[in-house]
Amino acid sequence: MDIKLFKNDLPEEFLNNIQSVAIDTEAMGLCPYRDRLCLAQFCKGDNISYLVQFDCFCKSYNICKLLTNKNVIKIFHFARFDVMMLYKYLGVMTENIYCTKIASRLVRTYTDKHSLKELCKSLLNIELAKTETCTDWGNLNLTEEQLKYAGEDVVYLHKLKEKLDILLIRENRTEVAQKCFDFLSTRIYFDLIVSQEYDIFKH
Repeated sequence: MDIKLFKNDLPEEFLNNIQSVAIDTEAMGLCPYRDRLCLAQFCKGDNISYLVQFDCFCKSYNICKLLTNKNVIKIFHFARFDVMMLYKYLGVMTENIYCTKIASRLVRTYTDKHSLKELCKSLLNIELAKTETCTDWGNLNLTEEQLKYAGEDVVYLHKLKEKLDILLIRENRTEVAQKCFDFLSTRIYFDLIVSQEYDIFKH
């Protein structure tokens, strides 16, 4: 895996000839009202991770252009959080989402383990090191361990999507998966209006 680090935005050439992109984010914490976005990771499925470190509130024109391009599939693991952080920080809602966590929950109903680490181990026979999960992503001088951790969070998502797509077809759940993906933007609006614990569909 190769890692390329940028400040505040992707290079414009990243957007050329792109059909799908894996995306992940790292923040100071898990509360969108309190914690800022620190890092966004991108991979086209070519074993190169592009890391964008945010050191200020900026427009990030190329990232926004990518996120709102309806012709590019954006692959996340737990898109609900990443898309929410990108929306809150950059002000644009991501279009054309695919979430490997949702897909896994729809087809791997024999288990309650749907983390990225578990999916990589089960579907790709790859062991991910998760030692940097709780770390200071606001540090402007990220360590080699942090960079490797962040890069690995996106570099396998294309392969996971391929495996999960086969299972979605096998279990006849491709259509319902797409409906879940399409609903994510609405779910995120609810999260930001009230809270992640609020469920508008409860009695």
